Amino acid sequence: MDNEKDEQPKYRKDHRTDTYATRLVDKTTTWQRKVSRRGTAKEKTQPAGGLDETPIPDAPPGYTVKITFHRATSLPMADLNSLSSDPYVYSQLHTSLPSRHKQDPHMRFRTPTIRRSTDPVWNCEWILANVPSTGFKLKARIYDEDPADHDDRLGNVHVHVDSLHENWPNIKEQQYKIKKRMGSKRAYFIRGCAAMFNRNVEMSGKLVISVEILGKTEVGNNGGRIWTVGPCAWSRHLSPMIGRLAGTKEPGQGKDGRKSERYNFQANQFQLAGPVPPPLYHRYVEFKPFIAGMFTATSLRGRILNRALHHQHGRIYNYDRTTAYGSFHSPSKDMTLQFLNLVHYDHGGRIFTYVMTLDGMWRFTETGKEFGIDMLSKHTMHADVDIYIAFSGEFFVRRLKSPHKEPFDSGQETHPAAEIGEGPPHADPPSDPAYYALYVDNDSGTYRPSAKLLPLLKQFLQENLPGLKIVTLDCVADAEKMGKLKKEQRERKKAEGKGTIVMQDDGSSLSSSDEEELDERMREFTDGEDRLSAKETKKTKLKKEIKESKLGWRHGDKKEREQREAGEDMNGHARQDQSERPATGELRQEGGQMVSQERQDSCG
Repeated sequence: MDNEKDEQPKYRKDHRTDTYATRLVDKTTTWQRKVSRRGTAKEKTQPAGGLDETPIPDAPPGYTVKITFHRATSLPMADLNSLSSDPYVYSQLHTSLPSRHKQDPHMRFRTPTIRRSTDPVWNCEWILANVPSTGFKLKARIYDEDPADHDDRLGNVHVHVDSLHENWPNIKEQQYKIKKRMGSKRAYFIRGCAAMFNRNVEMSGKLVISVEILGKTEVGNNGGRIWTVGPCAWSRHLSPMIGRLAGTKEPGQGKDGRKSERYNFQANQFQLAGPVPPPLYHRYVEFKPFIAGMFTATSLRGRILNRALHHQHGRIYNYDRTTAYGSFHSPSKDMTLQFLNLVHYDHGGRIFTYVMTLDGMWRFTETGKEFGIDMLSKHTMHADVDIYIAFSGEFFVRRLKSPHKEPFDSGQETHPAAEIGEGPPHADPPSDPAYYALYVDNDSGTYRPSAKLLPLLKQFLQENLPGLKIVTLDCVADAEKMGKLKKEQRERKKAEGKGTIVMQDDGSSLSSSDEEELDERMREFTDGEDRLSAKETKKTKLKKEIKESKLGWRHGDKKEREQREAGEDMNGHARQDQSERPATGELRQEGGQMVSQERQDSCG
């Protein structure tokens, strides 16, 4: 028994180093798992995001569908002053096609705004390619445009199509009842009050829509995504207040030929004909810890930034009475000229920031470093905080001396930086797109587009802007060349901005075509400048006389100054003696009473 007790194992007491060893083993296992998931150490140092090579899901080819928003009737009155509305339709298309990622944006479309009408007529077409045979669901929301406040929703319409085939009967100007459940209570209250006094006023509005199949989409064997075929719609949004903050100006010229500029910020949208090349697919880069929360709105800080950027996008691309609309059935020379018109050709050495969405919507503005959105990223704002986009960066336009040569050919000169006649700033720009070159780069820290995809971007832009020469620049490999070109652009902008009349509207709206108002303000400026010059001349002359008199007193004859001071002393003593004698009628105190000197003399 004693031997058995001696053979039993003896356990030592736990030491504090045992817990450290256990933690170290757990940490090592965790690190190994992270390294195996992220790959090599070099890939581990790179932030997540940038180029995403996820392929488009396989699906059979679909159909090309044309959706037409014809008109609406009996809409509610959102404006109490005019007893009317400024309606437009904002629609989204949903299908059963799987997306590359669940964060991919939906297909969207917006009609122009019809002013002061409760029975608007749009007749706007939206042509989509590769709509699957399983059908679609169209959500159309009708809004009242209100730039000063927020757009009021007037109602919803849902169109469900269960299946599509070649013999599918088209929907021809069918009326859909507008659902009032999500509409503005105030607008329907005004409509209800009007219906109480007029039996002809209806409470329920209707939206007239047509859906037509144009045929099978020719995309080869893969029909895994939808894109917009047309029309190639464009819009120009103006904001003088933001222009004053950003320092951006719009060129102009009055009837008397004087050059003028007015503060104005211009935001542009241009729908390009799809499809966008599939490899153009980029995700935001998580270069800071809060970036993911900002795009996904998951944390408190992220929700605040996400909401701020959505609001900022809405203010920059704000629709109001000054917004200009237009569209082209397909890419053409006129479409290229319209693009050049939006960027003011080669006038002013402008540099633009751009974002291209997955559906080919091209958004761009001229922004400076002093603009406030630099703190939250310009590209994030332009993308409306979309997680995935096609491409982003900066671009500028230059005019070529010879339209038959490429921009970097020997002997070719460009404006800027060379002085080339027959064009801005001293003459109207040539109307031939062959005289211009578009320089596009991938300078975007938010999405960091891949430089190897620049040739695909160039090909896509050439298809949509025929006649325009396209030059691509890599922000890393061509950094020196790109920096030199942009420096020349900024120097040209500074040089052409001298000697101009800067004008600013009083309100938030802008009347760009009102030449009479522009001329009147220039005349007021000239008259005011003349009056100011005359006033300054008179003021300067008066200052000179005062200065000469002071100098004469300071540097005058010493003897004359002593005589003048002696005379002043004698006059001072005489005034003092006179003041010591009581004057006539002066009050004096006698026996506790105040009597006048004049009464004492008479009683004396």
